[in-house]
Amino acid sequence: MSIVLLAAEEGEGAGSAIQPGHHATAELFGMTFNIDTIISTIIAMAIVCGLGLYMARGATKGRPTGLQVAFEALTSWVQGQVKDGMGVRAPRGVVALSVALFAFILTCNWLAIFPWEHYIPAPTADVNLVYPMMLFVIIWVNVAGIRANGVKKYFGHLAQPYAAMAPLEFITNYISRPVSLALRLWGNIFAGGLLVAIIGLLPVYISWAPTAVWKLFDMFVGVIQALIFTLLTIIYFGSTVGSEEDAAAH
Repeated sequence: MSIVLLAAEEGEGAGSAIQPGHHATAELFGMTFNIDTIISTIIAMAIVCGLGLYMARGATKGRPTGLQVAFEALTSWVQGQVKDGMGVRAPRGVVALSVALFAFILTCNWLAIFPWEHYIPAPTADVNLVYPMMLFVIIWVNVAGIRANGVKKYFGHLAQPYAAMAPLEFITNYISRPVSLALRLWGNIFAGGLLVAIIGLLPVYISWAPTAVWKLFDMFVGVIQALIFTLLTIIYFGSTVGSEEDAAAH
């Protein structure tokens, strides 16, 4: 077993220190891995798990901490969205999945606001993370849909109301939706890193001001993108599982 580390070429100017789309890579068994994405993903996972365990250990019904209030607010919002979309037909684990997705994606996005982004970039700016997340969600959505409706009824809806619509429904459900779910997140976070690289071309005594402003805006964008990804995940579950009203109508 051999590992060959490949580092991105270093630029000569300060602005070239950040190179969006370039990664420190390693080759293992003929496959190439983006080391910086792997490291930043592990860091984001450790932060989310650590905060979750810390919050759970100190959770109380009396005077909750700010972290507990944040987690409870997020969970309440997700539960409300799931109830509105699916009600009692919601598959087991959807609420936990949605909360975990939001917390993880937000943490990944916010890694870009720290000065170590040269070495630990936001992993959501790499399609090699967002595509697997998209596949994970879409596979779970389809499995939940099959369990709730049965194989025949679940795939039969593709031909509704006309059989000629089946190819278009297939493309929408299994190509355009999944790809847009991933690329929407990746594109916004990648663009943020690209703009930071462009701002870095300015002289240091000028670049700090637009960089600080953009970092604040980047935090806002990170929240919005985490919300969108989470909300779309819930909507996709709702469209395949349906609600009690849908079940009663049939």
